[in-house]
Amino acid sequence: MLFDVIRSLTAGQHVDVWAVLAQVISVVFVILCILPLHEFAHGWVANKLGDPTAKLEGRLTLNPLASVDPMGAVALILFGFGWAKPVPVNSRYFKNPKRDMAITALAGPVSNLLAALVGAILVVLMEVFSPYNAFTAFLFNVLSYYVVVNISLAVFNLIPMPPLDGSRIVGAFLSDRALSTYYRYQNVFVMIMFLLLLSGAMSGPLYTVQSFFYRIIMSLAEAPFRLFGLL
Repeated sequence: MLFDVIRSLTAGQHVDVWAVLAQVISVVFVILCILPLHEFAHGWVANKLGDPTAKLEGRLTLNPLASVDPMGAVALILFGFGWAKPVPVNSRYFKNPKRDMAITALAGPVSNLLAALVGAILVVLMEVFSPYNAFTAFLFNVLSYYVVVNISLAVFNLIPMPPLDGSRIVGAFLSDRALSTYYRYQNVFVMIMFLLLLSGAMSGPLYTVQSFFYRIIMSLAEAPFRLFGLL
């Protein structure tokens, strides 16, 4: 994201201003609309599974003021990964705490993938029906980046390290003792994760998984149009 742009500028490389603007617009939209949706999904599923904590604390809302974390938003703009204020979840309300916590955690990344699918459908609609001009080309870039950012957020949150959603999904398959140890060293895992991300060591594996989901999302978005011979 902008960190790469800054690095390119300091290296004297050319930067496409319109492409950067498209990235910024798509990321700001994600921060204001999709990160709140991600957290809402956690709270809504938790509530359906018996935990009213998010509802009682007023977090079952799409209002960005309730969910946006300034540091997480800046990280998303700079590095392409970020976070929101987590919705409170109390596993003591769940009938099956490990399983229901995993389902609640999974709801967030699923919401990002569904949001990406909506964006992908709009991208295909533009490919099929919109005339080509400077404005539609710019809008196409905004939507394309929007799809990529949502998929990136979904994959990032599925990393099995605390406090990301992936850790709670993995927790469903761990013993109580292993789970306790897992969360005891949460701060250590967070430091390791950020070092790996900033060093670029995780770029390859993350890109592979993101590309896998991107192909699936785009195939689903294109399927109805291919069925009617529009693609």
